[in-house]
Amino acid sequence: MQTRKIKLSSIEDVKQFVNATLDCPYEVDVISGRYIVDAKSIMGLFSMDLTKPVEMSINTDADCSKFLEKIKEFTVE
Repeated sequence: MQTRKIKLSSIEDVKQFVNATLDCPYEVDVISGRYIVDAKSIMGLFSMDLTKPVEMSINTDADCSKFLEKIKEFTVE
């Protein structure tokens, strides 16, 4: 499992992020406080407070570098 902080600043960012996760063969979750939603669910993401960075959890032991490259514009250091 890997985690990263991400920031989705606009509706378009959410759409692009969800589209990137749809191609993943593994589970990706977004965590904000005590809420966890499936990153492949656009409605789930819109139900979260996205005004600040949230945590993304990639649930696999496989190499996910291609996915991380797709979403690098959303990652926060």
